[in-house]
Amino acid sequence: MGAGELLLVGLVLVLGLCGVLVPGVPGSWLVWAAVLWWALYDPRPVAWAVLVGASIVLLLAQVVRWILPPRRLRASGATARMGVYAGTGAVLGFVLLPVVGAIPGFMAGIYLHERRRLGRHAEALAALRTTMDAGGSSVLAELFACLLVTAGWLVAVVVRGG
Repeated sequence: MGAGELLLVGLVLVLGLCGVLVPGVPGSWLVWAAVLWWALYDPRPVAWAVLVGASIVLLLAQVVRWILPPRRLRASGATARMGVYAGTGAVLGFVLLPVVGAIPGFMAGIYLHERRRLGRHAEALAALRTTMDAGGSSVLAELFACLLVTAGWLVAVVVRGG
């Protein structure tokens, strides 16, 4: 698989990550489809191992989402801008404090958005709790799984040299 195809797979992965934060967009399916596309065009054992791992991680994320309360984010006051803050925080946290940093990064993004909007610490903290109870934890579980899959794909591509 050439550099152009790898770039396209990477773009689909990024679209999938963004899609997790947008209601109605099948973000995790896009992430899985990108890894499938890569594995079909690069039939080395590492590609298939990443695909199997991605399938397991994303399936587990769906089970966690079914266990958690249903998403009622719009009713809680969540906005698209909050999603951008939360997603950016999760990605930055994932990179700065590998893997586990996505969780506090996601929550810090929501808190920062609410702090800027409401102006007070106590109100921002209450809004963070409300958002997480209204389905933010479900979004976080799905985004975390997609970040793991994307990181696995990126490591596989970099380690084996394209």
